[in-house]
Amino acid sequence: IAKGWVKVNGETAVLGKPVSPLDRIEADPLARGQQDKQVTILIHKPMGYVSGQAEDGYQPAVVLVRPENRWPEDKLPTQFSAGQLKSLVPAGRLDIDSIGLLVLTQDGRIAKTLIGKGIPEVAGTAKAHGEGGAKFIEAARKSLGLPEAEHFHVSAETHAFFAAHGAELAKKRAEWKKTFEAWSAANPELSAHLHAAVAGKGLSAAEISAKIPAFASDSKIATRKAGSDVLQPIAAAMPLAVSGSADLYGSTLNYIAGAKDFTAASFDGRNIRYGIREHAMAAIMNGIAYDGIFHASGATFLVFADYARPSIRIAALSKLPVVYIFTHDSVGVGEDGPTHQPVETVSGLRVIPNLNVIRPADPEETAGAFAAAFSRRNGPTLLALTRQAVPLLSGISVEDRRNGAMKGGYIAQKETGSLHTILMASGSELQHAIAAAKQIGEGVRVVSMPSMDLFEQQTAEYRESVLPSSVRRRVAIEAGVRDLWFRYVGLDGAVIGIDRFGLSAPGNVVMEKLGITAQSVVDAAKSLK
Repeated sequence: IAKGWVKVNGETAVLGKPVSPLDRIEADPLARGQQDKQVTILIHKPMGYVSGQAEDGYQPAVVLVRPENRWPEDKLPTQFSAGQLKSLVPAGRLDIDSIGLLVLTQDGRIAKTLIGKGIPEVAGTAKAHGEGGAKFIEAARKSLGLPEAEHFHVSAETHAFFAAHGAELAKKRAEWKKTFEAWSAANPELSAHLHAAVAGKGLSAAEISAKIPAFASDSKIATRKAGSDVLQPIAAAMPLAVSGSADLYGSTLNYIAGAKDFTAASFDGRNIRYGIREHAMAAIMNGIAYDGIFHASGATFLVFADYARPSIRIAALSKLPVVYIFTHDSVGVGEDGPTHQPVETVSGLRVIPNLNVIRPADPEETAGAFAAAFSRRNGPTLLALTRQAVPLLSGISVEDRRNGAMKGGYIAQKETGSLHTILMASGSELQHAIAAAKQIGEGVRVVSMPSMDLFEQQTAEYRESVLPSSVRRRVAIEAGVRDLWFRYVGLDGAVIGIDRFGLSAPGNVVMEKLGITAQSVVDAAKSLK
């Protein structure tokens, strides 16, 4: 901190003395004559605070923050004049996460712009934002000094600049190409991975699934834990896959074991710690996917998908192959209560076009879901995983569960006798549908529907083989809002779901209180005509 220009907790700042984020930093009124002096203000903390009331018209100083102590000091732009600094921040408390570079005008403002400049009829007004000034275009071109006959005018000076700039870049690219070819020759295996990624090549879902060992028959783990186990062989088979978390690795369990964190000092790290920033995480994943080399995945709790939703939508719109590993997928979260219990979230994500949402029922379906997600190249996939342990559905073959998850829906348990009733479920509720079928008896088929999106991408013949249109007695169960399931049960069927917010209690208690049980399925099936 520049001595004599600011005060810390009411005392003149001492050059080089550490400052806590909780310290009060304010302008020193005695520094009035130092307007031309260059000062440096730097706090080595993840979060800085600017506070205090202005004295004699002075505003608090700006604090530049070096996030998580990972920016080299000599790379930080921290030199600004006192006059510039004092005018940047209003009086009062201000939290600044990180400022890497401030562009200042001569009068000390960050920037001064005029929306709709050149069109007096809308300049400086909200009309320039939405209504535009197309009808004033001719007058605007004249006022800006642009040739009236050219709709897209590029000046000779601009042409000359970019021609020269292009020639310079071409020289640099030629130099880079020599370096790259030498590297490729010295590192053939890495070069093959890189060229395959750039070409959009990768493993198929079946190839990825073959890399994942089967789970022990007595396994009873949460699908988030199964996802952790599945991610490791996938990461080994796909060296350009990276994984990140919004400060929740300990809960989402998607850390690539044996790989380092990605930091400014470790570009070879494959685990990205985004902090509590779901929106930024999803946006950064989009940037990674746009580049087209690395296969990005990121994790948080499913209920926080709303923070990431704008970037999820862009990923779907732009056909970006990113993977969202979102855990704690239902009221089974338990004691965290309604704020953390997603009830509408899965359905709200399913309606985003080109987003494949997969909610697997057990570890083997989870393996199939991850294989489908990491093999996809034309859009994003969201994996909704449980916090609570679920039984391994060993009555269904490993192959059927994995392939069924990749297809979005499949016959989990075939009927004995003449088919008259179909029970459907996704995720942790599949166990209840299977239990209910046993109670009801012959003629009942159980269909697992981990992904409506993937199921709708199958052929009409396949969908009809799983859900024959002639069978109208249908019951669906899912621990979430019911609306989308009526697409499959029709007007004659029933849906057991949760059309309200949850409650605080152990997860199994919440499920029972809200009717997510095998008995509810039995009762609904028996009530159908």
